Amino acid sequence: MRSHGQHGQHGHDQGSERGRGHGHCGPDRREEFAGLRAAFGPFGPPFGGGPFGGRGGRGGPRGRARRGDVRASILALLADRPMHGYEMIQEIGERSGGVWKPSPGSVYPTLQLLEDEGLITNESEGGKKLFTLTEAGRTEAASGPAAPWAEAGRGFDFEAMSEIRTAGFGLMEAFGQVWKTGSAEQREKAVAVINDARKKLYLILADEH
Repeated sequence: MRSHGQHGQHGHDQGSERGRGHGHCGPDRREEFAGLRAAFGPFGPPFGGGPFGGRGGRGGPRGRARRGDVRASILALLADRPMHGYEMIQEIGERSGGVWKPSPGSVYPTLQLLEDEGLITNESEGGKKLFTLTEAGRTEAASGPAAPWAEAGRGFDFEAMSEIRTAGFGLMEAFGQVWKTGSAEQREKAVAVINDARKKLYLILADEH
C-alpha cells in the first residue's frame, strides 16, 4: 500500500509530465515566439487573421462592412423568416461566401436599436430570443437592398488571396525552420531576409523599384 507521500510524489511527477508535454510555453514554444518577435516585433506576423485565415482582423475583408450593412443585412434576413441572433451571424457568413461574418458585438446592439425603433420584436424560444419584423420593419426592409452582404465580397480576388496566403505561410514555415535549427549567424541572416522582404513589399505600394 502506497503512503500518502508516495501518492503525492506520483501526482507531482504526472503533473510535471503534463507540463512538459502539453504546456503552452515550453522551451520550443518560447523560442518560436522569440523568433517571431525578432522578425516582426511584439505583434507577430500578419498571417494569423483577416484575409490570411482565422478570424477577420483589422483591415481584413470581414472588418470592412459598415454599420449600415449590419442593419440592412438583419432587415433583409428577417424579411425571409424570424431568426435568432446567432443564426443571423451564421447566415450572413454563408450568404457572403465566408467573406464577411459580423461579430456579436456589432449584431446584438443593432438588434436592440432596431427593436427600439419599432422595426423588430422578439420572443423567447428555448432560452433564446427569436426576432421578427414588425409591419414597419417589413416596409423598411422592402426599401433596402435585398442582399447587403454581397457588397462585402464584391471585387475581392479569392484566387489571388489564396496565393498570398500560401506564399505567406510558406515564408513563415521556412523562417521557423531556420530559427529552430539554425545557428545564431543563420538566424540573423533569416531576420535580415524577412526585413528586406517587408521593405520590398512596401516599395511595391510606392511604385519604386
